[in-house]
Amino acid sequence: MRHIGESLGGKRVLITQASEFMGPVLVEAFKSYGADVVVDERVLDSGLAGEEVATAAGEVDVLIANLGVPAPSTKAHEIGDDEFRYAFAHIVDPLPGLFRGVLPGMLERRRGKIVVMGSAQALRSQKRVATYAAARSAQAGFVRAAGIEAAPSNVQINMIAQNFIENPMYYGPEVQANPAFQERLRREVPAGRLGTPEEDAQFAVFLASDEVGFFAGQSISFSGGWAT
Repeated sequence: MRHIGESLGGKRVLITQASEFMGPVLVEAFKSYGADVVVDERVLDSGLAGEEVATAAGEVDVLIANLGVPAPSTKAHEIGDDEFRYAFAHIVDPLPGLFRGVLPGMLERRRGKIVVMGSAQALRSQKRVATYAAARSAQAGFVRAAGIEAAPSNVQINMIAQNFIENPMYYGPEVQANPAFQERLRREVPAGRLGTPEEDAQFAVFLASDEVGFFAGQSISFSGGWAT
């Protein structure tokens, strides 16, 4: 019986926005399992940009769609069109282009993995994050529909719906040092702590491995019990 991640040796893995959000730890994790990691650090803001990245990468076995922008904190009735459009442009719009670039080859070969690094805001939300929650929820809907289309061809598409994971974009050192945030962490997160970036990356490795093939179109909460 093979161990989880053993199948990644020599596989070509494309990781987008690799210098931000969960990018650096994902690159490190997949390399540690022997994957041939294709690093792209561009910040994507359209379907065309996503397709260009995927086409430039060539044939890949795994796509890790790591897409993130700082979450606005705006009351719902004060959200402007520019804020709303910006979030969707960077979190949602690149997905169809990325899929156009990698999915046809995966379907033809009848093997492949796509993991979207999403947010548990798609499953449970908070006040003053309507823009961000809407964009992350759109990701979840896209993954759900695409995942059930691709599953009969042995291609698995899923999303990690994360929250309260240590990363520089959302939960950096300055946030963690805030006593009010620490109190919120104890109050809202049953695990009572932030998840580590390494834990998150290992979950991505799990979903991307050939040893795991029974998830299809799912947005799986990874939030210490915050969204269950």
